[in-house]
Parts: sequence; structure tokens; C-alpha cells
Amino acid sequence: MSRLGPVGEDAGAAGGVPSPARRLDGGASGDYVLEHAPPPKNVPVREPHLARLDDLTYHSRPVRSDRVRPGFRQRSGGNHITMIDDQRADPAKSVDSLVDPDGGDPDWLWRSGGLVPWHEARVHVNAVGHASVAAVFEGLKAYLAADGERLLVFRLDDHLRRLHQSARICRIEIPWTAEELHTAVLEVLAANGYACDVYVRPWAYPAGIIREQMVPAGLRCDVVVDSWPFRSGLADERGCRAAVSSWLRVPDASAPPRAKAFSNYHNGRLALMEARENGHDWPIMLNERLKVSEGPAACVALVRDGRVITPALTGGLLESITRDTALTLLAEADVPVEVREVDRSELYVADEIFFMGTAWEILPVRAVDGLTVGDGTPGPLTTLVRDAYMRLVRGESTGHDEWLTELRLPDRA
Repeated sequence: MSRLGPVGEDAGAAGGVPSPARRLDGGASGDYVLEHAPPPKNVPVREPHLARLDDLTYHSRPVRSDRVRPGFRQRSGGNHITMIDDQRADPAKSVDSLVDPDGGDPDWLWRSGGLVPWHEARVHVNAVGHASVAAVFEGLKAYLAADGERLLVFRLDDHLRRLHQSARICRIEIPWTAEELHTAVLEVLAANGYACDVYVRPWAYPAGIIREQMVPAGLRCDVVVDSWPFRSGLADERGCRAAVSSWLRVPDASAPPRAKAFSNYHNGRLALMEARENGHDWPIMLNERLKVSEGPAACVALVRDGRVITPALTGGLLESITRDTALTLLAEADVPVEVREVDRSELYVADEIFFMGTAWEILPVRAVDGLTVGDGTPGPLTTLVRDAYMRLVRGESTGHDEWLTELRLPDRA
């Protein structure tokens, strides 16, 4: 486990100027400490730079009192829009875990080499259009540990490796290595002083103004690491109503789902709007062979006779990190797993069904096309993998420390 923690008394800086954090001995990846200091008044952005881990400072950022340990106050404000805010009052119906509407906006983001005040991060309006077609991104999460003393960034290096793979498929160039972006993510978390669950989105898009309808290959990218508080649903007794969509998942030969590209998400967006118009929560999409593929932002698995069954990655799926995590946890619990093609009608006779994704985490499916799944409640294997996943991301599991990057919060005593 990579670790970052607060410095001791000897790390103070005169005049209120943040002093560098100290590196500690130990750990293959190195252990680091972060001091608790006020945000810098002036962040240079004209000459982009990559801050080292030993340059990081942790800044306090009050957030929702019911989401954090004692000692933090609620922060108001923010412009976040949630997709299903009318369902938040009932955890059993909650199907969104991407945005906490009360979290407010961050103070800082990272852009192409350094921290930038969030409200000052701008591009020209003409830079938005065609460049978005080739843009790629990652969605990853930093969870507040069960002890309330740490943020645990889940599978950070795996997400950044996939970001570079997506850029390669889309033939754009990210001028920062995965190791450099690893540092950038930690910079953002430290600068914003989060003490709650945080969604982090590193993304890359062709820099400058692109007027060509077909974005040329090999363009250098602007890279942004943004973040915001999210509301986890792992501890809720929730579930969703799914429907098989009439929209097919884009095949690898058309728009490779293996690339986590913004443009690919329009496919799932059409399916989502159809599902909502028809009274369901989320769609399940079929591939060009009319076999089960995935949801618009999550993979899907079903349970039949004690076996967990999930479509193969060659069935039009993103190479999901959450899917890999869930299948690993199931295998470690000696649960039989089959990876194969899945017929639509198998959804109708499944004992359990659940989605797997960074945003949705482990989300039970209560009904498909109006047919109740099992008895309409999360089944034993869905509960098993959900609980194992929750223990893991909250730092309560003894396994897979290699999947967690630890950032210690400042001492509030």
C-alpha cells in the first residue's frame, strides 16, 4: 500500500508559507507525509510544472458533517446536477453514487503540469467541439477509510494505465506518464483537503482549437485531473429496475468499447434515456450478436444455481477494473465464476443480477423488463461481493494492499 501522511511538529513553515512534506523510509513505493497548511495564495500556471510528492501540502476543506469524521464542518454551495435526485430520499431506490449534491465545488484541479484554481480553469469555447470526439478519461474513487483517518485511492495505477491505453487506441498523445499522473491525483486530493469519499476524473483532450471534423492523429493533449465528493451506496439496501435496451452496444469494429472515450458514452446515453422514458432505472445492452453486453457505465453479472456468470470482455465491454475486482473477490471466496456469452432470456431466469462499475460500485438489480429477479432483494452472492468490496475500499480487508494508495488526513485533535 502506498501511503501519505501528515507531518510532525518539525515540518512547520514560517510566515504561513507551506513547507515541503518529508519522505519517510519504508515501503516499496515509498512513504510520504503531508503537512496541514493553508492553500497557497498564488499558483503559477504560466509555466506548467509537475510537483513532486515531497512538494505536496494537505489543505483543509470542510465538507458534509454526516460524511466525515468529527472536526469538519459542512460546506455549502456548488453547481452539481444529479440525474435521479428524486430517488435519494429512499436508499432502497437509490441508483446513483457518482455525485454528492451537497459536496460543493473543489478549490483546485490539476491541469497540464500543475494545480489551477477550479473557478479559473477555462478554455476557449471553440476548443470544446470536435476535440471532445477524441477525448478519453478515467473515473476512480478515493474512499474515506472506516477509521476516518485516511483516504484510500482505489486501484489508482490500474486506472491510469487504462487511461494511456485508451489514448493509444484513440491515437492521441498524453505527455505525462502514469507515474506523473499518479502524483497529480494525490496533489488534487491534498490541495482540496477532502475528508470524505471523492470521485476523481483524469481526462485528456486534444489541446488548442480543433476545426477539422476528423481530429488528426498524434495531437498533443491537455490533461485535467478534476474531483468532487460522491455519495457511496455500498452501505444502502438499494437496488434498481433494469430493462434490455433496443439500442445495441457499439462493437469493437466500430467504436471500440475498450477505449474509455467520451464519445462512446453517447451509445449508453441513448439506452439510458430509453430506459427512463419507459419507467426503468438503467438499461442492459446487447451486442451485435444479440448477446448480453453491459450497462451504459457498468458491467453486469448474473447468478444461476450458485454460479456467477458474466459476459466476456470480447462481447463489447470496457475492460472494467471493478469487474476484475469483483471476479477476484468471488474467486477468493470459492464462488464458481463463468465468463461466457449470455442470452437475453437468461436474465429472466437468473436468481440474482448485479451491475459492477466505479460509479455504481456493486448495484443489485431488482427487476429486468418488469420481471422480478429472485425475491426482489439482493441475493446472497450479490451481498457477498458487495460487502467484500466495501470492506476492501474502506480499508477493513487484510488483502490487496497493492490496490490501495493511502493518503493520511491531517490530525484534527
